[in-house]
Amino acid sequence: MSPTDVRSRFSTAEKIRYSRQMLMPEVGPEGQAKLKEARVLCVGAGGLGSPLLMYLAAAGVGTLGIVDFDKVDASNLHRQILFDTDDLGKTKLKAASERIEDINPEVEVELFDGALNFENAERICESFDVVADGTDNFAARYAINEACVRLDKPNVHGAVFRFDGQVSVFDARTGPCYRCIFPEPPPPGAAPSCAEAGVLGVLPGVVGSLQAVEVLKLILGEGESLVGRIITFDALTMRFEEIRVSKDSSCPTCGPAEGRYAVTIPDAACVFDPNMRLLMQS
Repeated sequence: MSPTDVRSRFSTAEKIRYSRQMLMPEVGPEGQAKLKEARVLCVGAGGLGSPLLMYLAAAGVGTLGIVDFDKVDASNLHRQILFDTDDLGKTKLKAASERIEDINPEVEVELFDGALNFENAERICESFDVVADGTDNFAARYAINEACVRLDKPNVHGAVFRFDGQVSVFDARTGPCYRCIFPEPPPPGAAPSCAEAGVLGVLPGVVGSLQAVEVLKLILGEGESLVGRIITFDALTMRFEEIRVSKDSSCPTCGPAEGRYAVTIPDAACVFDPNMRLLMQS
């Protein structure tokens, strides 16, 4: 398709909206067309999902899927910038879809009301090109990982805890999956939730924005993704660290073992992987 044909796919309003982005040779009209055709699933419309969804909508990703089951609570508002005071009591899906419509009416939104789990993850993820993990519990993380491995899809992971954050891309086709690095979730009580430990309100904005960058790079096919690398961020020292990670040939999810998808999830919830501390010290 010629550049003229590609440009004809955009309305005058879209050309103006995306003009600064399309000026970049790494994007251009062809890249913007890729974004318009792309389908991205965001699991969780909370602290990480807020900047992630807003930036993907603003960038012109054609279809955004959102999985969530919660309602907007006052305790969300210090970090979940998708929502404002008028949204209190609404479902996050309704409030998020209204906000995305305000940001970019050209974006299609598909809503999945409920929790993503091992039973429904593959069905929900299968029609999307990229899955972005904005969840706050291990059951959903492992379910996302299992589905992405089965479906050969990249999983853009983010997590936050107090002043710490981490970002990576897990893609078993070219690198490790989530379970290669974290074979089992921590035992109950070892990983406090944000409700118990707290989180700096701006931190999910940093991590969710980095996730959005990785999603856009994957769609555009530009740059070096975070496959095989985990970026950690310490807001107190304002330091980013890179950890190289490798595929585990005996991984029970992406390895060759029979019955590899079985995993036991204890009753634990947290948005940050405490084992990362050990990984950083090793």
